[in-house]
Amino acid sequence: MRLSRRGLILGGSALLAGCSSAASTTNLQLAGAAPASLPVLPIPAATPQPVAATRVSGPVIDPHGVVRKDLMERAHAALDTHGHKISRRDRMYLVDFQKFSGEDRLYEVDLEGGWVTAYRTSHGRGSDPAHSGFAQRFSNEMDSHMSSIGAYATAGANWGSQQGPNVLLDGLEYSNSRARERAIIIHGADYADPAFLAREGKLGRSYGCFSVSHADLVPLRERMGEGRLLFAMT
Repeated sequence: MRLSRRGLILGGSALLAGCSSAASTTNLQLAGAAPASLPVLPIPAATPQPVAATRVSGPVIDPHGVVRKDLMERAHAALDTHGHKISRRDRMYLVDFQKFSGEDRLYEVDLEGGWVTAYRTSHGRGSDPAHSGFAQRFSNEMDSHMSSIGAYATAGANWGSQQGPNVLLDGLEYSNSRARERAIIIHGADYADPAFLAREGKLGRSYGCFSVSHADLVPLRERMGEGRLLFAMT
């Protein structure tokens, strides 16, 4: 079958029209032709999100807020600063010299369980010359009879000819470095017993030692041991 020149022209026009339609936004469909199917694009898989690792935290220390916050924070910082001298990290001891001597202000903090046990303790007579019940001055000097602030390391149970059973302390900072020389220790005293407090309304004063009641000395002497932090501040 021979095609005329006119047929070739018409056929070519149709082909050109088809290419133009494919490029345009208007879709033309020939009668009887199957509808063109649109390509199916794959749905991208959701990018897996990193799962945060479960943080295993320790116990909540002092959940009831017995110890004032800045004292607790400073004590934890002292644990890091003097880590080479503090070999035991199961508990630490804090003294809040802002508080009245008749109040509980010596704290045993259990770093493994989180609980806090509070005791009373005396301050030095040189720190409170008016015997107001509040320590106002602090010193590291011999014969000052003042309390010293800062970080100490407990140095174990001891027995002295004057004070009897006690706990030795080593000062770790410039503010208390002469603690052993000054015989600054933890010991029991009549002026720290509940009967004295009930009678006088405040505890008596030491020569700079952390004096406690005779009854409280028993558990403290056993539990303080050696290599634990005692931190005192105002």
